[in-house]
Amino acid sequence: MAQRVRKAVLPVAGLGTRFLPATKVIPKEMIPVVDKPVVQYAVEEARAAGIEEFIFVSAEGKDAIAAHFSAQAVLEASLEAKNKMAELKLVRDASLPSGHMKVVIQGEPLGLGHAVWCAKDLVGREPFAVILPDDMVLSQTACMKQLIDAHAKVGGHVVAVEDVPRDQTSRYGILDVASDDGRLAAARGLVEKPQPEKAPSTLAIIGRYVLDHSVFDELDKHTRGAGNEIQLTDALNKTISRTPFHGLRFEGKRYDCGTRVGFIEANVAFALANPELAPRLKPLLARLMNS
Repeated sequence: MAQRVRKAVLPVAGLGTRFLPATKVIPKEMIPVVDKPVVQYAVEEARAAGIEEFIFVSAEGKDAIAAHFSAQAVLEASLEAKNKMAELKLVRDASLPSGHMKVVIQGEPLGLGHAVWCAKDLVGREPFAVILPDDMVLSQTACMKQLIDAHAKVGGHVVAVEDVPRDQTSRYGILDVASDDGRLAAARGLVEKPQPEKAPSTLAIIGRYVLDHSVFDELDKHTRGAGNEIQLTDALNKTISRTPFHGLRFEGKRYDCGTRVGFIEANVAFALANPELAPRLKPLLARLMNS
């Protein structure tokens, strides 16, 4: 039986240049979708999957993320004094228990593989999750829980995948599929951002991973790949001969909040999934579309 997954790595060191000037001071992960920062959705998803420890791979000047998940005594006391108990619960629910959050600084933006490597000492020799907050997933069962449940059965590396149009394969890590039962695909290899004519499939990795610690053996080498960056996909590819690798077609819909259109789409989708907001939002959207 696979070892239980207790820790999650969240790479949040990016500058968010696509969202300037909004991200000039505010980290892009702190921009809200409906009523919560993007990164809070990622943490809530992980907690729903049983994750207990959170490792934020951040950059200098992005202290707001750690502050958001820390207790805010002055704010909490003020809300309690004003008997704003609903608001107080929201603030407390957003906090992580003391000692359950660690922050490590990624000194240089050398790619996702490097960001994950920065968490090596805090992860240790156990399986761990990686969540990219920019990828938001709206689902009945938390996407990360689906991955962890699959990992408990097959072990090794398990990543979330979805079929993408062939002309978009150059934006993703793509699986070279050995076998596929329609939900879980075993891979014989991975290709980072292949051109459409060279892509071995259209099954793309999105921002959810459950990884065996063996990936650090490859990341330790700091080998540069596409974009002259240390690619997580390349490191995973080199472990496949000794570590099982599966892609899980998850239940749910992914929204890419790393783009402006995807961010707007996520706001609309998550608002429509909110039973309090949906009845008022639907006629408003209809009026906007017809104006």
